[in-house]
Amino acid sequence: MEPPPVAAGGSIDDHDDDEADTVTSDDAEPTVPNPATADPTAVLPAAPAANGSAGAAPSGNGQPAGPPLTALTPPEPGAGTMPLRTPGSDAAYRQTNGGQSNGGQSNGGRSTTQRSFGRPEPQQNFRPVYPGQAWPTEQPQYRPTYVPPPPADWHQQQARSYAAEPHKLNRVVTIAALVALVIGVLAGAGAATAVVALSGNDTPIAQQPEPPVGTGADPKIRTGSVSAVASTLLPSVVQLKVEGSDNSDATGSGFVIDNVGHILTNNHVVAAAAKGGSIQVVTNDNKTATARLVGRSPAYDLAVVQVAGLTAPSVQFGRSDQAVVGQDVVAIGSPLGLAGTVTSGIISAKNRPVTTGDDTGQASSYISALQTDAAINPGNSGGPLVDMNARVIGVNSAIATVRGSEDGQSGSIGLGFAIPIDQARRTAQQLIATGKASYPVIGASVDMTFEGGARVSAVSPSSPAARAGLRVGDVITAVNNDPVDSAEVLIVAIRTHQPGEAVRLAYERGGRSRTVTLTLAQQIG
Repeated sequence: MEPPPVAAGGSIDDHDDDEADTVTSDDAEPTVPNPATADPTAVLPAAPAANGSAGAAPSGNGQPAGPPLTALTPPEPGAGTMPLRTPGSDAAYRQTNGGQSNGGQSNGGRSTTQRSFGRPEPQQNFRPVYPGQAWPTEQPQYRPTYVPPPPADWHQQQARSYAAEPHKLNRVVTIAALVALVIGVLAGAGAATAVVALSGNDTPIAQQPEPPVGTGADPKIRTGSVSAVASTLLPSVVQLKVEGSDNSDATGSGFVIDNVGHILTNNHVVAAAAKGGSIQVVTNDNKTATARLVGRSPAYDLAVVQVAGLTAPSVQFGRSDQAVVGQDVVAIGSPLGLAGTVTSGIISAKNRPVTTGDDTGQASSYISALQTDAAINPGNSGGPLVDMNARVIGVNSAIATVRGSEDGQSGSIGLGFAIPIDQARRTAQQLIATGKASYPVIGASVDMTFEGGARVSAVSPSSPAARAGLRVGDVITAVNNDPVDSAEVLIVAIRTHQPGEAVRLAYERGGRSRTVTLTLAQQIG
């Protein structure tokens, strides 16, 4: 549907014979239509025909209009009442309105000028230069070279528009004081200081203290903890450095057992110095002293050395027979020469038959050991295994290694063994008293390769075994009702007793089970 034709006089004819609406202009600024939505092909009123069938519509200058024009048809030369503006002039920003409005009254030649930096004010009482001319909504294609300058006080206007409201000094100072008070309470014993300064514009500047770092409470050592055990035992544990006369050397651990400087350790640690050499003792406070060898027992893999004038405190012995599987333990020593090393674990098993010794050609030490998973490595030998009451219950002596690993190249695999302190204490007392220790025997030799029991290979004359009637070929299967399945188990079981004790042996001869009781003899070693 096409829009109704627009007459030059400002009235709209909707071709309705009943009524006609007339719109006149006034002093108010007209609404500028959107050129993007205007219909560029709207047909304007036709000029009067020769036969006068159509009414004539005067043009803007009072002259008859020419042929029909559209918005796409350029105007004729000289058409309109206002000539085209000269390029470069300020006519684009100033237009004199000479038309009539408000009932024919003139607006006094009022002009529209630029007041906002390049944007012209909307035009009032626009009169088209030619019929169908659109309302001016954009600047002409050419732009004037002259741009009016901004107002002289433009910078002052901008500064006033962004100026902050003056702060109230008393209120800010009060807030800063309250913040300082709160920080002082949170900081505990530390002092909190708030510094308030005034700048040139009376703006307060508050500097807050940094939060405290690394000032927490000191950790407490809980009774029965690993740290408590370590703090108690470390001053009593020493490192041993042994040099033999044959240029052999060894490193191990030991611990002070009395107030005259006696130190308990393993025999295989000090064996190199048994026939000449030196033993150096390094205490926990890094003091070095020379020790003398008091005595050693290859049968139990124990030895005692002494340092004159040693000021280290002695340990307290516990009872290994009261140890239970699963209880917490701590191992202390100098693994790989690292003195004062503390590891922890549990008792994994009891009465493990273990063979140790300093002679690789002949294993001469048999112990019924406490098994632990506390890390024990070369250099831990001779160090204490203690319970959570800081009482020694074993002497760390050996570790299990994986088959195929070379000597000195294997570490802890979680299978460590310690001599029970009940046996170690008896042996230490003997070594201190006489320099020698004894161990129990039955007076018979057994086959170390036989399995399924301990088969007797020889019987000494006048020995407890000979008096009990044991013969070569008998297979011992139990000691005091404890099963025996190998020669090592029999030796370990016998050495858990003392010389002079009576034991009951179960054995087989010719497929027949028998039982005998004998009294253990003693042997030095």
